[in-house]
Amino acid sequence: MTASSAAPRAGYEIAAQADLGPLNTFRVPVRTACLATLHDAQALAALFAEPLLAEASKLFVLGGGSNVLFTRDFDGAVLRVASRGIEVIEETAAAVGLRVAAGENWDGLVRWTLRRGLAGLENLILIPGTVGAAPIQNIGAYGVELDEFVTRVEAWDFARRAMVRLEAKACGFGYRDSRFKREAGRYLVAAVELELPRERELRLDYAGVRDELAAMAVGKPAHADVARAVERLRRRKLPDPAEIGNAGSFFKNPILGAAEATALQSEHPDLRMYRFPDGRTKLSAAAMIEACGFKGRRDGRVGVSHRHALVLVNHGGASGAEVWVLAERIRAAVQSRFGIMLEPEPRIL
Repeated sequence: MTASSAAPRAGYEIAAQADLGPLNTFRVPVRTACLATLHDAQALAALFAEPLLAEASKLFVLGGGSNVLFTRDFDGAVLRVASRGIEVIEETAAAVGLRVAAGENWDGLVRWTLRRGLAGLENLILIPGTVGAAPIQNIGAYGVELDEFVTRVEAWDFARRAMVRLEAKACGFGYRDSRFKREAGRYLVAAVELELPRERELRLDYAGVRDELAAMAVGKPAHADVARAVERLRRRKLPDPAEIGNAGSFFKNPILGAAEATALQSEHPDLRMYRFPDGRTKLSAAAMIEACGFKGRRDGRVGVSHRHALVLVNHGGASGAEVWVLAERIRAAVQSRFGIMLEPEPRIL
């Protein structure tokens, strides 16, 4: 049985020995012993009672496949969340509350909010993946992070075997981090509740946004103008996964304490850094990788994008193991030169 001949059930489908190649943006060839596709979160209890899932040695939850690298075939069960729905749950003169199903496309949600005049998510346009994956990674871009807008996350708790609603404070959000990531395997995100303002001060002081608006001849930008500027920046800097296999930024920007950052800057005065008000400092992982000579380098079927040093690419036919070998080489080079061990942003399996 293959994914194309998945057996339909009420709210889900199940397939044995399924191909995951089309379901990961690195486009690495990989298979799983069992693939379950969830269309309705209310069917979770029935789904987990299915023998193929109940007997699986391990379970991996897959969203849009844009934040994962499979280095080999997966010998457990993969659960792909494909639920849909955007619901207005509260509305005031100042803000709108939304409940968004985990399987919704993130970029599609951002564009939905912009069409309705809602503010806040414009800097997060064109980020690949699903809404359900967004709080796990606490996605962020161009000076904005998701946790600024999350009010609650609805999730299946494997420990309780029940659905729970976690308030934002209970989600443990951090830089590209959350409780869901730290407690991997405990929660399956079913829906995300957001509160979006109708008006909000624009975030323009990050990575060329003002320059892009000036190039667009926009003197008094609105939220939609910022979204267009960010989209233009991202399309120039980041390769499209539909054209070449990649998972966007592969490494996190390291964050150091004030003393560590000062010492590092004394050794490498040209290294790009961004200091937070609390004294912490974010380093540019891309700048370190580029300084080590990896930007644009090709190594057989894998390489580093010539557009952005944070993006590892599959030039065609590469395995996930090949991608990971290159990632390890980059990490070793950066550690040798700067004393910093880069942390991968995607989940490595």
